[in-house]
Amino acid sequence: MSARYLTPEQDAKLRRWERWNRNYFVFAFVALIVVLVFSSQLGISSGDDWGSLGVLLALLVAPIVVLQLRLRCPACGEKIGWQAKLMAPDQCKSCGVFLRSKNSSS
Repeated sequence: MSARYLTPEQDAKLRRWERWNRNYFVFAFVALIVVLVFSSQLGISSGDDWGSLGVLLALLVAPIVVLQLRLRCPACGEKIGWQAKLMAPDQCKSCGVFLRSKNSSS
């Protein structure tokens, strides 16, 4: 059985998803830290009311869930979803294709 790899076009599509996922994660992490540390100074929360802070936190986390659920294997189209963390997994569990182009340097 020969090893199957992504084509360069499929690999580029997957790397684009990884870049978006990583960049949004970094943005959301920094934004969450700033919001949580400075929430009372920014007027977002007080000791009694966390309503608007909860909404803001949900708005920052929701795109992470959406990005994870949108990831599909470029070869077979099967959802990879939560197999991926910040980067795509090494191999698709459905079709067995390696999620790296054979000539990929990444």
